[in-house]
Amino acid sequence: MFRIARHTGRHRTRHAALALATVMVVSGCGALGMDTSKASSGSGGLEKSTLKVSILPTTDLGPFWLAQDEGFFKDEGLNVESVVAASGQASLAKSISGEADIAFSTYPPFFTAKSTGTADMQLVADATSVNAKTNAIVTVPNSPVKTIFDLATAKIAITAKNTASDLLTRSVMQDHGVDFSKVKWVLIPLPNIAAALQQGEADAAYLPEPYITQAAKTASAIPVVDINTGATQDFPLTGYGATRKWVQEHPKTLAAFQRAMQKATHEATNDRAKVEPLLVRFAKIDEDTAKLLTLPGYGSTLDSRRLQRVPDLLLQLGTIPSPIDVNTMIGPQVGR
Repeated sequence: MFRIARHTGRHRTRHAALALATVMVVSGCGALGMDTSKASSGSGGLEKSTLKVSILPTTDLGPFWLAQDEGFFKDEGLNVESVVAASGQASLAKSISGEADIAFSTYPPFFTAKSTGTADMQLVADATSVNAKTNAIVTVPNSPVKTIFDLATAKIAITAKNTASDLLTRSVMQDHGVDFSKVKWVLIPLPNIAAALQQGEADAAYLPEPYITQAAKTASAIPVVDINTGATQDFPLTGYGATRKWVQEHPKTLAAFQRAMQKATHEATNDRAKVEPLLVRFAKIDEDTAKLLTLPGYGSTLDSRRLQRVPDLLLQLGTIPSPIDVNTMIGPQVGR
């Protein structure tokens, strides 16, 4: 009788433990007090499953849109929401303020933020490099600008100071011995630049694709000089970043984002046909433009030696006061 009672007691104890464990799981609390309710059952324990990414509607986003369309983010347990920004600086500001988790931008704003102490940003994924005919300084037939040397006293449209449009325009002018100290810089959002050229608000403008091809169709815009020359040939152009605090608090979420982007970048690079319809849907360009434009060089893995060109050029042009070691700004990369 004693042995039977003892055996029954063990069963009761085991059932009680199982019941307690069930209550803890249902309530979303683990043994260490961690709230697991943020991660869905299919998210693999991600710190958060809904990810907000601030973006610009350019061809650089091809792999990003592909990752959404093909379900690569979903496969990683992520629900990715886009937050559209007017410029790289505006995109970065959304990440700093918390409106977005990850910011897509040209690279200069990340380094200027670091230099000025505005934010401690980490680079988390590469996006694009300059290719031939993907970025250019353009003008229109009725403009006084006919050659690159006419830019010295021109009104040049860029999206914002200390962005790629500013940095790369000045670099190309410097390569050709053109003084930019008397240039009147006109700050205009990318979608409005073609109209500004037509109306004489600017004599020339820095444009990436698809705006080069669109401006050629709507305003008869023609290139003055291709950015893919001299010091800016194959230049690192755009990437994704987040605050160091966010990166430290969301390692699994970041790794999931990186895996999806790596897969999408590989497919976008090897199959242009998958990218073109996405540009029509998300960048709001017509099918003919999508077929005609030149795509940038897509990438996803961050290379510190390659990226070092950006702060070095910023320093050379006097945009930042002291050198920046890119290695100090590269966040953890999945697979490395």
